[in-house]
Amino acid sequence: MTVDLGWGLAIALVVLVLLSVLLSRLGELGLGRQQVVASVRAVLQLGIVSFIIVGAVRFVWSALLFVLLMFCIATWTAATRAGVRNAIPWVALAIAGGVVPVSAVIFLSGASPWNGAAIIPIVSIIVGNAMNSHTLVTRRAFPALREQRGQYEAALALGFERPWAIRQIIHPGTAEALMPNIDTTRTVGLVTLPGAFIGVLLGGGSPIQAGASQVLVLIGIMAANAGVAVLVERLASAGRLLPPDLRAILRP
Repeated sequence: MTVDLGWGLAIALVVLVLLSVLLSRLGELGLGRQQVVASVRAVLQLGIVSFIIVGAVRFVWSALLFVLLMFCIATWTAATRAGVRNAIPWVALAIAGGVVPVSAVIFLSGASPWNGAAIIPIVSIIVGNAMNSHTLVTRRAFPALREQRGQYEAALALGFERPWAIRQIIHPGTAEALMPNIDTTRTVGLVTLPGAFIGVLLGGGSPIQAGASQVLVLIGIMAANAGVAVLVERLASAGRLLPPDLRAILRP
């Protein structure tokens, strides 16, 4: 089973975009233009990437270069979302801290073959989710630090060190940021059939192979997200991964 590349696909895409815009207008969401731009970008980007992947999957070295490019884009995107372009090396460290160990376990254990066709989809999924984990943690941590500056200063006045004071404020949000992924993992197969499962089925694999692939990816994502969250918390507590305004006001 696959998608037919013809007029039917084009018509379906156009109708779905128009439906999104229509619903946005009916709900007065003001997202119509963004939905159209996002759709056009998705078509162009995936079209270009599809041609690149055809060549990249042939060799391990080209697959690694491709995922390295994705990692760099993910790092830049995460840094931009969090407002920490001043700390891009630390953002890269946090994301790599989740992606590298998980990828190593998956491939060194023999759970997945070491070839381009496996490296690109598996690592790219983990990188994308690690990027989202970074965003979820920082979007909770940084506003909390701004809102609870008084609590931070009170902790310093009581003699506590800066890392401890920062961590006490951001730690509850760190755990909360991981819950969506945990919920997804817990309800997989009951509420949703995620991409890896569908992908293996569409590729001709058996339902058992599809299930095994999806479990491997989901648990890998959960481990990677936890690694990113812990590193973001540690780096922020140390003052390494903070936006400029927080670096200025959260002085030791």
